[in-house]
Order: sequence, then structure tokens, then C-alpha cells
Amino acid sequence: MTNQAEAVHDVESVTDSQRWRILAVLLVAIFMSLVGVSIVNVALPSIQNGLDASESSLQWVLSGYALTFGVVLVAAGRAGDLMGRGGVFVLGVSVFTLASVAAGLAPDTLSLNAARFVQGVGSGLLNPQGVGMIQQYFRGAARAKAFGAFGSVVGVAVGIGPPLGGLLIELGGPEIGWRLTFLLNVPVGLLCLALAFAWFPKPLLHRPATAGAEGGASGVWRSLDPVGSILLGLAVLATMLPFVEGGASAWFWLSLPAGIGLGWAWVRWERHYRATGRSPMVDLGIFSIRSFTRGSTIAMLYFLGMTSIWVIVALYLQQGTGKSALQAGLIGVPSAVLAAVSSNWAGDRVVRHGRKVVIGGLLLALVGLVSSIAVVLLQSGGYVSEWWLLLTLAFIGAAQGSVISPNQTLTLAEVPLSYAGSSGAVMQTGQRIGTSIGIAVITSVTFATLAASSWPIAMSVGFGLIIVVVLVTLAVAVLDQRDRPAPEGSTGST
Repeated sequence: MTNQAEAVHDVESVTDSQRWRILAVLLVAIFMSLVGVSIVNVALPSIQNGLDASESSLQWVLSGYALTFGVVLVAAGRAGDLMGRGGVFVLGVSVFTLASVAAGLAPDTLSLNAARFVQGVGSGLLNPQGVGMIQQYFRGAARAKAFGAFGSVVGVAVGIGPPLGGLLIELGGPEIGWRLTFLLNVPVGLLCLALAFAWFPKPLLHRPATAGAEGGASGVWRSLDPVGSILLGLAVLATMLPFVEGGASAWFWLSLPAGIGLGWAWVRWERHYRATGRSPMVDLGIFSIRSFTRGSTIAMLYFLGMTSIWVIVALYLQQGTGKSALQAGLIGVPSAVLAAVSSNWAGDRVVRHGRKVVIGGLLLALVGLVSSIAVVLLQSGGYVSEWWLLLTLAFIGAAQGSVISPNQTLTLAEVPLSYAGSSGAVMQTGQRIGTSIGIAVITSVTFATLAASSWPIAMSVGFGLIIVVVLVTLAVAVLDQRDRPAPEGSTGST
């Protein structure tokens, strides 16, 4: 296993310019994987027409990616911790890029969904390495700035995906346009691979894994904890499945108690594995670190509520007001710009102000949600235009930049570097589960309201439910700030 002495050597042997080059490569990959997610949302109608896809097959275009992404995250993070994050990162980018080619050339929905499953695996492989390498190569204020840049890319990628998808569909037409939304990843992926081989320090790509006292390749295999990896993967799969596919059949909900049971079995196994003197895939001791536990809770709750916003807005604009996919995508551009700006702003201040930055972001989210409800209700009476959402949703973008990356910095600040990848992946897995549950529950409530009323009322109810979740998230953040008044994360991992 990569030990603390190796980690210190990594940091001291790499120049500042090399660190920022490493970050640039990571950001290219993250941008690619996130645009690949958000761009697909506006392409679904074209995919349905182009491949004569059923509603169930179309749902799996989204669900298949989400499931495999969530399932492999923690195991991939642990593999990077043990075998070298750079190599696993390159593998993930390669898998994602090749799967994008397969998706863009898919002759039918079965082939497309198979490619989307593989895309999810690639994204699950590369994402934990990004978080782990930021932890590995940056410290203190520089780490916060790096996570700020990370958050800026997230904001731009999520915001630019829908309008870019709408533009490609208009340019390529109904037959070719949706394929371009996948093939767009190919040149970006190839650029990322070229930069990785040119700019990554050679040890990051080629360092042989060491297994400490457990010795050799067999020690690495034991430290990968294959039984724990399988148990956690099945637990995440069983937990997420009913929320991403529950609408297809009530039978899917039977997997939820199975997921809870598998999660319990995984915890027992990890404790047993550690008691025998071996290194588990996740050191459960990280949950005794208050900043990690509360920060992970904040992340999961935030994603549970806030990721549903853009789904509801897109449906409202297209079905409720008759806007095109391109117009619906453009409504989020100011939000994306502010997310990028606020993420950099927050990254420069989170070390000094700690959780107060996150609290401020959550308050901005409440302003954006309440004002958006007001616009929708006033628009239904003919008093204002729905384009006022450009302004109110901009608060959501500012909130995103002030919450996601700063919270990530604070959450991972005290985590041991030897578990940086797997710990970051645990937090990301919580985000994926929160996203799946939130979208399923909040959109279901929205559609149930729509069946009995109108789009303005349905959207207001959906946003009202998101407000409740944000208030709970705010309570956790305030509690953490109250118990930890001193700024967090100023010393970095040790």
C-alpha cells in the first residue's frame, strides 16, 4: 500500500507547475464525463425516434450509466490507492472513450445501453482518482484552490451540456445529432490521454504497487478486499435499482431491503477483515472523523434535493411552456457561469472561513428556490415571463459553487492520504445514491401533483419539497459549524 512516506515524497518531488498540469488533466476528464451525462438528457427524444426505442429501453440509457458508475466507485478508489492512481485514471479514461465510440455508432438500443453500462464503469474508475490525486498533490490553501477549479469545471460542464446537446441535434438532424452527443467525448478523451502521458510524473503512471507487510501481488489482492468490494457493489446496486427503475415494476422495490441487508453484511465483513490484520477496502474508522461524516451527510442531502431542479425545470419549460430542447438548455447557462465563478471564489476562502462558506451557499439555494416558485406562479397569471428564471436559477448556480467543492475540501481534510481515493469514492457514492433517491421521489411527487393540477403548481410543489431537503442540509451544516468554530482544512491531510 502507498504509505505516508511515499505520499510525502510525491508532494516534495513534484514542482508547482507539474501539480497544476496534473490538475489540468484531471479537469479535462471530469469535464468530459459530466458533459457526457448532462448532454444525454436533451438527446433522449431523438434517440427514441432514431432507434425506435421503447420507454423502458430509453430509461436504461440513463439508469445503466448511473448504476455502474455508483457500483464501481469505492472499489475503483481503493484500487487507485493501492496500485497507483494515475494508471487507474488512464484506464478509466480509455474505457469511457471507447464506450463513447460504441454508443455513438450503436445500431440498436441493446447496443446503446451496453455501451452506456461500460461508460459508467469508465466514469467510476476515473472519478475517484481525480479526488485522490488532488488530495495527494495539493495541501492547505492550494488544495482548496484546486477543488475550487474542480468545482468550476463541474458547473460549466453541467450547464453547457444541455444547450450543446440541443445545438448538436439541430446541426446533425434527428438521425445523426444524438450520435454526435456521444462521439463528442472521443476527441476530448484522446486529448486527455495524450496530456496524461505527457504531463503525469512517471511514478504516477508506473509506480509498482506495494503491499507492505502483506507482501507482493497477493498482498495487493488481499488489500483490494474482493469480498468487501463485491458486497458493497451489490449493496449499492440493490439500493439504487428501485429508485432508478421502480417505475417499471413494483418488483424492483424488493431489492431495497436486500440492499440494506447487504450493506450491514459489508460493514460486518470490513470489521472482520480489519480484525484479522488486513487492510479493508474502506477503513470504517474514517466515519469517526466528524468532518468526514458530517460533510458526507451534507453532500448526500444536497444532491438528494438539488439535482432534481434541472429535471423539473426542463420538463416545465418544454411541456408547460412549449419551449424547445435548446431553449430549455439555455435557461441554465447563467447558472453554470455563476457556479464556475463562485466555486473559485469559495475555494480561495474556505480554508479561512470553513463551513460558513457552505452555509452561505445553502442560503443562496433557498433564495433561488423561493424566487423561482414566485416566477412560475406569477407567469401562470400572465404577470411575468418565464425567462425571469434565468435570474432566479442563477442563485442555484452560485449555491452549487459555494457548496460542492468547499464541502469536499472540508470533508476530506482530515482523511488519511492512504485512503484518499476510497474515502472520496464513499462520499461520491453517497451523492449518487442521494441523486437517485431525490430524482425518483421529487419527480414522482411533481407528476402526481401535475395529474391533479397544472405545471406551475406541480413545479412549485416539487421545488417546495427540495426546500425542505435544503433546510435539513442547512441544519447539519450549522451544527457542524457550531461544534467546530475554528476554520477547517488549513493543515491538509496527515
